[in-house]
Amino acid sequence: MSNSGLRVLIIGGYGTFGGRITRLLADEPGLTLVIAGRSAAKAAAFCAALAQRGGATVLSPLAFDRDGDLTAQLAALAATAPPDVVIDATGPFQVYGDAPYRVVQACLELGLPYLDLADSADFVTGIAAFDDAARARGVPLLSGVSTFPALTAAAVRHLTQGWTAVTGVSIGVAPTPRAVVGANVLRAITSYAGKPVRLRRDGAWTRARALTETRRRTIAPPGALPLRNTRFALVEVPDLQAMPRLWPDLRDIWVGAGTRPESVHRVMTALAWLVRLRLVPSLLPLAPLFHWGAGVFRWGEHRGGLVVEVTGRDADGQPASRSWHLAAEGDDGPEIPALPAAALIRRWLAGHAPAPGARAATDLELADFDALFAGRAIRAGVRDAAEAVGPVFRQVIGADAWSRQPAVWRALHGAEAGTPAVWRGRATVTRGRSPLARLAALLVGFPATGADVPVSVTLTRAPEGGERWVRDFGGRRFASRLDAGQGRNAHMVVERFGPAAYAQALVSEDGAVRLILRRWTLLGLPLPLWLAPRSDATETAEPTPNGERFRFDVRISHPLAGLIVHYRGWLAPC
Repeated sequence: MSNSGLRVLIIGGYGTFGGRITRLLADEPGLTLVIAGRSAAKAAAFCAALAQRGGATVLSPLAFDRDGDLTAQLAALAATAPPDVVIDATGPFQVYGDAPYRVVQACLELGLPYLDLADSADFVTGIAAFDDAARARGVPLLSGVSTFPALTAAAVRHLTQGWTAVTGVSIGVAPTPRAVVGANVLRAITSYAGKPVRLRRDGAWTRARALTETRRRTIAPPGALPLRNTRFALVEVPDLQAMPRLWPDLRDIWVGAGTRPESVHRVMTALAWLVRLRLVPSLLPLAPLFHWGAGVFRWGEHRGGLVVEVTGRDADGQPASRSWHLAAEGDDGPEIPALPAAALIRRWLAGHAPAPGARAATDLELADFDALFAGRAIRAGVRDAAEAVGPVFRQVIGADAWSRQPAVWRALHGAEAGTPAVWRGRATVTRGRSPLARLAALLVGFPATGADVPVSVTLTRAPEGGERWVRDFGGRRFASRLDAGQGRNAHMVVERFGPAAYAQALVSEDGAVRLILRRWTLLGLPLPLWLAPRSDATETAEPTPNGERFRFDVRISHPLAGLIVHYRGWLAPC
């Protein structure tokens, strides 16, 4: 690092991923970012636009041809304003031709530290061939400084602290359907779709076909709104080869991507089967079509996420299973692949440069991402398989979020199995007046309109799981059964009123827990949400001179019926 700070050359600096890294580091004192690309005009325009936002980072445009004489270009730069780090943010690394490590070799020759965002398993693991030379020159050459394997390896390490063995890893990434997908990303995916991918399975190295194997998972950070249950397809990423080297006991590893909308995902899977069946040699010629489609088929929630599941043996040698979930809202989702590079540069600025050597970028810890997550709409947390017992709400919201809730909330939702818990209080009830609202209230048994109505709730948790709630408003009773959801309802509370079942997420925010409807079925048949009753339910704790009491506010309506019922009030244990 130079006396004036850290000078970072980003090749492809105004492209999709290079631009994201630049924006993430745009306010770092002591940092100079050299934005390099084939077009000096585009580099200058990018720097000018970003400079208008302010920020402490110095931005400098540079014309740089990755396909030109790299050693000459880097040597010329080193003679005038030598970079302390070179980041290759171009790609796709899967199709770099006969000399894929040209940038690596040029940096090594000149003694320049090197990072890249490669997502090719062969490229990332192959960089180890330069390890001896890199150590001799005293420079780090790190490949895969992106979601895979930098962030995922940090998650596995965090989940398995103290474990005696890691035997299984399963990962799913679900990009937001509204992300701007670069052409190089689609070229990479289409280059390996339907082709053999090397991975560990049942304790042996084998091959599986990319995009033709699928699994379903729900990404659900504790206390946050889960992503909708997602269909993932096997992808070729560095983790498949890098993680077995980090955890020698690893018997199984699987990594999938969940493209949305799901209809597009199914089309991609079907086309990958054409390659698997040798009906077509490759989908690479279709990359431009996929790139066009990525800009057209963009419906669905503007949210993305990542789940990392691990199995193994804990400190006592007992079977263990945990998972780390991340959900990112809106435009913060597409920033995730660039966060590891930003985190690594921040560590570098703080005086913690990576050790010399050439290797996959698995140096970071989850704590290195805390500051980057905190400034964005990103929620992350851990779930433990041991939590899948006990009270329904504790299973669904997760132990970490459960522990953050008020004691009175945990007391109401933490009833002991087999022993009914009775809570009493007062409520105000407003009933809808439309004929459909009256009919719905009659069928369920909702109470009549009234103020200061005595209310009691009896909760009974069955030893085998599930809870029965009986609500009594001034003598008018109605009941429901609550279970922790499974399958497509995973990590949600499923409440059943007769033939109808409603899957609700538990979202902890601003001192309250909200129940948000995500799926519903009638007679076991899934139905579209626009046909479902609207439920706006909030639970909080209310301080009183005698301590806290449980407060509820539930409003149920329907687009055709209007308001059905609205009841709000308080409860205290008997």
